[in-house]
Amino acid sequence: MADLVVVVPSRGRPEAATALAQHFKNTCTADTRLVFAVDDDDPSVYGPLIAGDKVRVYAGDNSTMVEALNSAATGRAVELDSPFAIGFMGDDHCPRTVGWDSAYIEALRELGTGIVYGNDLLQGSRLPTQCAMTSDIVRALGYMCPPVLRHLFVDNYWRDLGKAAECLRYLPDVTVEHRHPLAGKAQWDEGYQRVNAPEVATHDELAYQAFMADGLAADVAKVRALRGAS
Repeated sequence: MADLVVVVPSRGRPEAATALAQHFKNTCTADTRLVFAVDDDDPSVYGPLIAGDKVRVYAGDNSTMVEALNSAATGRAVELDSPFAIGFMGDDHCPRTVGWDSAYIEALRELGTGIVYGNDLLQGSRLPTQCAMTSDIVRALGYMCPPVLRHLFVDNYWRDLGKAAECLRYLPDVTVEHRHPLAGKAQWDEGYQRVNAPEVATHDELAYQAFMADGLAADVAKVRALRGAS
C-alpha cells in the first residue's frame, strides 16, 4: 500500500513530465507514486522518458483533462497501489518543499477523511490548484472531480467540497509551485490556449454553476458521512 499516488494528466508535454518526475525524486520523503494520465492518441512519447519504479504512464481514451484524471484516479492506474491518499497536479506544477508529500499525508491522517493543499505561489489559500485527498473520498464519490467539467473549475470544486464538509486544510509553508502563464512562468502554448479557450471556460462555468445547485450537496453529504458527521 502506497501513502500517496499523484495523478498528473498531460498531453504533448513529455519534457514537462520528465522535469516533474525529477522534482518528485528530489523532494518526496514518503512512499509516493506518480502516475501520468496521457491520451492514447497523443503522439508524444512519455514512457521511455519517465517510467520507473515509482513512476507510471497510464494511457486512456480521453477527450478532456477531467476524463483523464477520473479514469486514472478510479482505475487500475491507482488501484494497483491501494494508496491512503490520491493527489492531483498539473504537469506545470513543481514541488519545492522537501517532504511536501509527508506533510500532506500527516495532515490527512489528522483529518481522517479530508483534502489538503499547499501554497502554489499563485492562488495561495484561495484555490487548491493542486491537492491530495484521502482515497475514501474518491471511492465514495466515484470520481475525483465532477465529470460534467472539462478542465476548469476543478479546483473550485475541491475547495467548495472541502469547506462544506469541514475537512479542508491549507498548508502555507508547503510550496508546490504552479508554473502557469498567469504567473508569468510559462508561455501560452497550444495546450494552454486549447484548455482555456472561451468555449471551454463558458462550458465549465455553466456546468459548475449547475452542479453547485444540483450535485454538490449530495457529494458533501457523502464526505460528511465518511467523517461521521451529520
